[in-house]
Amino acid sequence: MTSNRTFPEKVGTGFSSGNVIEQGAKPILMFDSGIGGLTVLREARVLMPERHFTYVADDAGFPYGGWEEPALKAHIVELFGKLLNEHDPEVCVIACNTAFTLVGADLRAAFPHMPFVGTVPAIKPAAERTRSGLVSVLATPGTVKRAYTRDLIQSFASQCDVRLVGSENLARMAEAYIRGESLSDQAVRSEIIPCFVDEMGRKTDIVVLACTHYPFMANLFRQLAPWPVDWLDPAEAIARQTRRLVPPLETIAPGEDIAVFTSGRPDFATCRLMQGFGLRVV
Repeated sequence: MTSNRTFPEKVGTGFSSGNVIEQGAKPILMFDSGIGGLTVLREARVLMPERHFTYVADDAGFPYGGWEEPALKAHIVELFGKLLNEHDPEVCVIACNTAFTLVGADLRAAFPHMPFVGTVPAIKPAAERTRSGLVSVLATPGTVKRAYTRDLIQSFASQCDVRLVGSENLARMAEAYIRGESLSDQAVRSEIIPCFVDEMGRKTDIVVLACTHYPFMANLFRQLAPWPVDWLDPAEAIARQTRRLVPPLETIAPGEDIAVFTSGRPDFATCRLMQGFGLRVV
C-alpha cells in the first residue's frame, strides 16, 4: 500500500507541528573534530528525514593532527563515555577520517552495545573508477600516516598508483571557508597541487577527499585544479550505511536537531552557521 505521508523540511526547532509523533525514538549522534561533519549530516538528512540528529563538534580538541596518538585515543574514548551517557543515541556516526582510522576499534571495544558508523578514505571506489590508474588521497597528516589507510590501499588499490597527500593547513582553511571567511587562491592551490601527477602520458583522474571538511571546498578546488578530476566525497556512502543500521519510522521522531561544542564557546559565526543548518547550539 502506498503511503501518502510527507515530511516537512527541518528547521531549527525540529519538524513543524501538525504531524504524528513517534515516541521513544533516539537521536543519531554525528561526531567530528570540527564542523566538517556537516557534509555528512546534509546527506544523512536526505535519507533519514524522520530522524533527529545530535551533532557533536570536538572543537576543544581541534585540530587532531597536533595530538600524540595515545593521548588522542584516550581523549576520544573518554569523551564518548560522556556523550553516550548524556545523549543516549541509537547510532553514532564518526564523521572524521582522522578519528575513526585511529580509534574506531577502541570505541567499538569500549562500547559494544553501541553501533558505530565510521569514515575511512574512499580508496576502494576510487580504484574502481579510475581510468588512468593514478589516484590521490587528500587527507590530514594523521589519516595519511595511519596503517589503516595503507591497508585499504593494499586491499583495494594495489593495481593503482596511489599518492597520499597530507595537508597540515587545509582543515583549518576549510573551517574558515565554511564560516564565510575569504581565502587566498594561491594558499589553497598550494595545498591541493601535490595531488596532481602527470607522468608518461597519464594524469591523476581521481582525488579522494579523505577529510569531511574538504567537500565544502570542492567547487573552489575545481576552479583551482590544473586539470579536471573526480573529487570523491564519501558523505553519501556514510549516510547510506547509517540508514541501513537505523530502522525507518512510520511517524516523525520527537525533538529537535542540536549542536554540541566541547569547548562550550562556539563563536558567533559558528552559531549562525549551525542555525543555518537547522541546528540549535546547546
